[in-house]
Amino acid sequence: MSEMTERIAALERAAREAIDAAATTLELEDARVSHLGRRAPLPNLLRGVAELDPAQRAQVGRAANEARRALEEAIERRGGDLAQAELRARLIAEGVDVTLDADPLPAVGRLHLITQTRREIEDVFVALGYDVVEGPEVETVHYNFDALNHAPTHPSRLPTDTFYIDTGSGSPDIFAPDTPLLRVHTSPMQVRAMEAQPPPIYVIVPGRVFRPDSDATHTPQFHQIEGLAIDTDITLADLKGTLLTFARAIFGEQREVRLRPHFFPFTEPSVEVDVSCFHCTGGVTPDGQRCPLCKGTAWIEILGSGMVDPNVLLAVSDHGYDPERVQGFAFGMGIERIAMLKHGVPDLRLLYDNDIRLLEQF
Repeated sequence: MSEMTERIAALERAAREAIDAAATTLELEDARVSHLGRRAPLPNLLRGVAELDPAQRAQVGRAANEARRALEEAIERRGGDLAQAELRARLIAEGVDVTLDADPLPAVGRLHLITQTRREIEDVFVALGYDVVEGPEVETVHYNFDALNHAPTHPSRLPTDTFYIDTGSGSPDIFAPDTPLLRVHTSPMQVRAMEAQPPPIYVIVPGRVFRPDSDATHTPQFHQIEGLAIDTDITLADLKGTLLTFARAIFGEQREVRLRPHFFPFTEPSVEVDVSCFHCTGGVTPDGQRCPLCKGTAWIEILGSGMVDPNVLLAVSDHGYDPERVQGFAFGMGIERIAMLKHGVPDLRLLYDNDIRLLEQF
């Protein structure tokens, strides 16, 4: 063995000892730089092979390259072992007991104010013996208008008041019974519910409805609860008593209701229902100011209602609803309006902004 190959073997042994002695990946990197870096003896020796005598050049170059490759493989193996050991140690040191409670505890979620109000209203009527039913949000002209006694000239049929669905066959025929649309009220379920069962029937229908409106008190999508009661010997007094029970359950035991004449296509007679203001006394606040909620009238409008029009019953007379034998009442309210009144929300759009500052209050 020549003097050069002996020197190469000695450099390899020294490098292996440093590699084996490295206890961390950082120490191993220091060993690599010391023995295989640009300024290390073995690489410098390789760079000087070209200056050797031709008889030694091949032998020394081969020995140096083999030593370099062997050391690179040793560093790679040692590096893998050290990395795994360090990872295991870090996982042990940084271990988390997942059975411990979070610190701080995560905030507990809650139902949205609209959902809270809907369920509160449902509870009132379920306690009165009503069933809760739901229906499709995509309706037809028949169920949304025709079966509910809407005249062909009623303005709510216009595309400016109703979202008709484009089926790809041109402009929708707003008078065709099977033309699809997004329901403008939950009232179509009156007809569907009566088709599904004979009288007597007591149901409420919560759900989303859609109208092309958007301002402080209207949104294109909102929620309603429709009520329907059909039986024998039902009168307007039964309607008033039912709505009085509802108003007192939602707004307080001291509330009163009043009925004002109005017009709805599917009820006759029709009435608007007001509840006595729960923010003032006689239209005046405790500090002597005109009440901003009831505008000084001492009454707040909350819903529309009336006795079911005989024409609506005739539309389902094949299902046992003979207007000469049964009668009843219907009512409908906006869930958002009830929530706004009860909780003092000034703008309907706030209920859809998902502002945590508002939602956390309820």
